[in-house]
Amino acid sequence: MKKELWGQTLFLDLFDCNYSILTNKKKLKEFGIKLCKEINMIPFGKPIIKRFGKGKLEGYSLMQFIQTSSITAHLDEYGLRAFIDIFSCKTFNVNKAKNFCKSFFGAKKARYRNYYR
Repeated sequence: MKKELWGQTLFLDLFDCNYSILTNKKKLKEFGIKLCKEINMIPFGKPIIKRFGKGKLEGYSLMQFIQTSSITAHLDEYGLRAFIDIFSCKTFNVNKAKNFCKSFFGAKKARYRNYYR
């Protein structure tokens, strides 16, 4: 049985991010919309952004559905980190995604893994 490519997943961890962006709901909405444009994805609705948790675990999470799957981001304002996952049945440019996210959040360091499924 021949296996066909189903999709691509990028796991991106950003470090030493800008606190004022990690805690700004308006900027996070902008992030969801602009990332779609940057990697040539079509948004399915507006970004869903919620703040929840307690203590050091309190922060924002974002979900942006795209026509070919989803983008999620979980933000750690205490540790100045952002954890972004992009899954799409349509391939995308990893470097564009990584560079955009790193720049948007003002991250000093990024670590990532890209998988084809």
